[in-house]
Amino acid sequence: MSDTSLALAITVRLSTDYDRALARTIEALKTEGFGVLTEIDVKETLKQKLDVDFRPYKILGACNPPLAHRALTIAPEIGLLLPCNVTVSYVEPGVTDVALIDPMVMLGFMDRPELKPVAGEARARLERVAAALKKE
Repeated sequence: MSDTSLALAITVRLSTDYDRALARTIEALKTEGFGVLTEIDVKETLKQKLDVDFRPYKILGACNPPLAHRALTIAPEIGLLLPCNVTVSYVEPGVTDVALIDPMVMLGFMDRPELKPVAGEARARLERVAAALKKE
């Protein structure tokens, strides 16, 4: 396993197959209090809508209800940036990338400093998800 970094996300490269990476990601999110509210199968959608083949790729809409409630109470417009997106993407046999949105980057779209503690907690939780994925 190696890490790669994007300005937008916390990214982990896993030495495992796509299905196992997807299951591990969902489980690690649950451990940190995130439920998966939405699951977009990009491969299936592109096949149905455009009749093109694409690698296995899912976008998970992850939500931690207590954090979402705190953020929405402070700034209802934050809903435009929720839930936290996580992607699981096939790279090659036995290699899968997982990218978790960085909530601190999302906060940059809003001038609401009082959201910083909520975004910081969300980021810490997502960093622990990434750390858990690296362990196996």
